[in-house]
Formats: sequence, C-alpha cells, structure tokens
Amino acid sequence: MSAPQHTAQSHLRQQFAALRQQGLRARDAARKLGVSEGEALVAHTVSHMCPAEDAGSLYSVTVLDGDWIAQLQGLEAVGPVMALTRNESVVHEKIGVYCNVSAQGAVGLALGAEIDLRLFLMHWHVGMHVVERTAKGEQHSLQFFDVHGQAVHKVHARAQSDLQALEQLVQRHARPEARPLFTPGGVQVPVDRPDAEVDVASLGQAWSAMKDTHEFFGLLKTHQVGRMQSFRLMEGRHTRRTPLLAVEWLLQRAANAGLPIMVFAGNAACLQIHTGAVHRIETVGPWLNVLDDNFNLHLRADQVAESWLVSKPTADGVVTSLEIFDAQGQLIAMFFGERKPGKPELPAWRALAQGLVQPQAHVLEVAA
Repeated sequence: MSAPQHTAQSHLRQQFAALRQQGLRARDAARKLGVSEGEALVAHTVSHMCPAEDAGSLYSVTVLDGDWIAQLQGLEAVGPVMALTRNESVVHEKIGVYCNVSAQGAVGLALGAEIDLRLFLMHWHVGMHVVERTAKGEQHSLQFFDVHGQAVHKVHARAQSDLQALEQLVQRHARPEARPLFTPGGVQVPVDRPDAEVDVASLGQAWSAMKDTHEFFGLLKTHQVGRMQSFRLMEGRHTRRTPLLAVEWLLQRAANAGLPIMVFAGNAACLQIHTGAVHRIETVGPWLNVLDDNFNLHLRADQVAESWLVSKPTADGVVTSLEIFDAQGQLIAMFFGERKPGKPELPAWRALAQGLVQPQAHVLEVAA
C-alpha cells in the first residue's frame, strides 16, 4: 500500500472509531464519513495494518473467501448466535443455531427452528470476520456485504457461542491478503412500467389461480409488475389498503392474544423469518419494537408509506398477509399467521387481519 493511501486508511480508522465511541452505529458512522459500512471495515483489515496499528485499532477485520454456504453451515458448531438482517426501515434479529443450511445454485436456505433464512447469493459480494474491542471485551461477528458495501446479513457471537469453533471456521475461510473493492451506489429502486401497459384482467386471473404463495414471485415476473403496483391494480379484489398504524395494532393484538405469527424482513440478498408468538411490544420515538428473549424487531413506523392487506389463494385456502412499504415503494416487512404447507391459515389470524380493514376507530386506539 502506498504511503498516501496508508495515511488515508489510518485517518478513516481514527474518524470511524471516534464516531463509534460517540454512540453512532457502524452503519451511521460510515455514512457520516461518506463511505459505505463495508469500506469502513475493510480499512481495518489486519494484513494491511502494522502490528502497532492493529493493537490500537477499534476493529480487527479478516476478509473471508466467497464460500458463503460453507461458512453458514460451519456456524452450527458455534452454537447459539444472533442473526441480523435489515433494510432501511427495519432490523430483524433472531437468536438461535444455524442448521439445515443448503443451496441450489444462487439461492440458499437456512431452515432451523430459530434461524430461518432465504438467501439470494447473487447479491453477496464479500464476507468478513469482525472483532470489535469494547469496554465489555471483544465482540465477534461475521458480516456479509453487497457490491456497494451495504450489509446484507450479520452473525453476532453471544455469551453462549463457542468462540474456538468460530475461530476455526474463520481460519478455514480466511483470505488475509484480499482487499475487496466496492462500487459506489445503494439500493436500486426498480421503476414500474405504466399501469396502462399491464393486462390487469390476465393478472387477476393468474392471481385467482394460484395454488401456493411461492407462485406469487413468478406471477409478478410474468406480468412485469412491481409488488406494490400489483396490490394497487388488484385493490378491492385481492388487496385492500389499511391505515399506516395497522402494523402496530396488529402486533399489539397478536401479543395480547398469544397468537403465533410469522414476520418476514430483509433485503435483496437475505430474507429473515420469525415464527412464533410475540410478547413485549414497545414504542420508543419513531421505533416500533418487539423486545422478546430470542426475537427483536426494530421498525421505523414513521417510514411506513403504504400498508396493504393481501389475500393469496392456495391449495390449503386463502393466505392473508399484512405488507408494508416505504415511500420509494420498497418492501419493509410482511406479517402472516403461523402456518405450515398443507395446513390452512389460522382462523384467529384471519379474523385479526380482516379487522384491519373494518371501520377504523379501533385501529386508531394504538395512537391514543
């Protein structure tokens, strides 16, 4: 590394550490410095720092190879960890063990009782083992980024994690001399084609003929429509708008009833799923939070621009979801009743969800 470049990297490390020590999250500290989170962490790669710099650095980073599935499979030996997946408006955190990890081509799965993921590996660019030195000791994580340096998935060690197994995993996949490059840019918001160009009748017929909710992705592709655009075109038939407060009302009522639900959230590279009851629902400023022992959700309720109740026919009956979007039309999160393939939707979930589009006095109780 040339002297000017080394000096720039050293300066970035110092600025990043200062912002982190002020309490900024890594993502926000990087943005304040005009770099991506991935770029900020790459500046802390051990092999590109002298021993004195490494010893005094807030972070120590080792770049990993591109065998994502092997790395996630290897996490099973590490035991309980915290899986974190997010987008601009929501953070989804689950504590559990990675197991039953597999892939077919560029699409992967983790099908554990707690860690339940859908992985779209074509959007994964680089992985890192990150050690952060804090007042509470060293914090270990595996962090994965897209080509723009945006985090797509993170795995944080917990007190119960086997750090020796984690270190062995890192050693198997370490590429200490690698220096990943990132391309400037962020989330690309697709532009829908004009409604007038969509064959709405054909879209409606295909929607009504669905036998499985997984067919919906193919339906959107075949008819060349965006997700939220399809909801608008099917409004009154398969979809209905709800108040923006619907998600808060739904979570509160589900918690009060002990009703098991499914919460899907993520980004283009990773979708993370919680299945089970939720219990502790709290609002702090703009954040709507689920604060349970093994599941945390942090949702920027003020960024919900559209909220839809969606019905999809299946061989097991209609499946109902609440789906929320931001002002750019990006999907924030989806909420379903707990169900397994081959079983019908829970009647209690359907009744609760249908209540979102009844006369709205009770929905607004949450805001009172």
